[in-house]
Order: sequence, then structure tokens, then C-alpha cells
Amino acid sequence: MVRIIRFDDAGVPRYGRATDDGLVQRLHAAPWQGGAASGASVALEGLRLLAPCEPSKVVCVGRNYAAHAKELGNEIPAEPLLFLKPPSSVVGPGAAIVLPALSSDVQHEAELAVVIGTRCRDLPAAEVPAHVAGLTCLNDVTARDIQRREKHLTRSKSFDTFCPIGPWIVEGFSDAARSVRCRVDGELRQDGTTGDLIVGLAALVSFVSRVMTLEPGDVISTGTPAGVGSMAAGQRVEVEIEGIGILENPVVAEGPR
Repeated sequence: MVRIIRFDDAGVPRYGRATDDGLVQRLHAAPWQGGAASGASVALEGLRLLAPCEPSKVVCVGRNYAAHAKELGNEIPAEPLLFLKPPSSVVGPGAAIVLPALSSDVQHEAELAVVIGTRCRDLPAAEVPAHVAGLTCLNDVTARDIQRREKHLTRSKSFDTFCPIGPWIVEGFSDAARSVRCRVDGELRQDGTTGDLIVGLAALVSFVSRVMTLEPGDVISTGTPAGVGSMAAGQRVEVEIEGIGILENPVVAEGPR
């Protein structure tokens, strides 16, 4: 399994390609920017990992699992329900999810995400795999009380730190069913499978590409299974996706401004 990582290399953010031998080959740029090997390899263990990509946009889909739509009292949409999270919401593994003072109910949403590898528009589903860099874990953190009050998604999904991504990108494309789990302080909260997606990976990427041009490094998150719930300061949340890894983040309260 080849993994694309982004890490702190003596204060410099750097991309790398990690292999199963535990070594990371430094790259002078992201693979989707033609990044070639640069310098000696380093050990993966002990590196401070950053968000594995720097998306120009994060495209998410709501209600793409029937059980999740039901738990929130929503109908299943006739077409994928899209919304955007800003790049400023993206953080990496180990970074804190900050609970904003403006919300009293911030919830986790474990999701499988697709990272785009080449610029594309109007893709047929059959051509999607050729344009995908790989797959990763994403936590679509949501201020649920704001979402319920405002009846739309922009503010509730867009606070800084509300889009943890990582810990890495597993290269390649596969629409095989994978378990999607979320744990908070070790307690299993979400336990689903991408086999239950209403709109599958290739069809979803194709749909999004008919709306907007997708740039290398952009992220499309595919929806969350049932079991979403609140997080509190001092807790740790884990998003685990079979065959990819575990994205872990601490939760903290917002400090004084």
C-alpha cells in the first residue's frame, strides 16, 4: 500500500510517499503537481503529519446514507445534496478540533473522501478512476444546533478546524465496500459501510464534475453513516476507514479572542 503524506520537515511542509517498509520518500511537490523524489528517505514513525493535501475546495454530500438521513428526520434527496467546506476549515491528524463559542452542539461525522489527482470537468463515471489521486479519511464536523436553526449548511460546516483530513491518502481508486467507524474516547459511535452509500464513489465524483471544475488536491467527501453525536472539550475523536487508517484529533474549547 502506497500512501501520500504531507509532513513537517524541520519546519517546512513537505509531501512524501510512504511504503510498507516504514520509510518515506521525500517529494519536492505534491504527486499531482509532478513531485519527484527529493533527498534521502526518512522514517514514517515520529513524523508530525499534516493534512495530506491542500484543497482549493472540499465538496461534501449530505444524506448519502439512508440511516443517517432518517436519524436526522430528513428525506433522501432525489439528487446528491452538495455543500462546500472552505480550505480554512482543513486541519490534519493530531490537530485540535476547536469547539466554537457560537455553538453548543458540535458533532462528528466520519466519512470516506476522494482526493482528485488531475484537473477535470464533465467526467463520465467510467473515467473517474483515472482522475483520482487516492482515498482518505475525513471528519465533517458540524455545529448541529446552527444547522437546525438556519436550515442550511454553510455556517454550521465552515468553522476553522471543522474539516480534519488524513492521516494520509492511499493511492489509487477502489469502490469496494469499506467499514467507516467513529470512536469518541474509545466508545464506538458510528459503524457503517460504504456499501450502503446511496450514490457510489464514481457516480458522485462524476456528478460533482458536472457542476464545477475539479482541481488536483480537491477533496470530495462522500457522506456519513448513522450514529453522529456530540463532542466535548477534552475528548478524542477517531475516524477509522478500513484499508486506509485512523484519523485522530483532540477536541478543545475555543479560547478568548
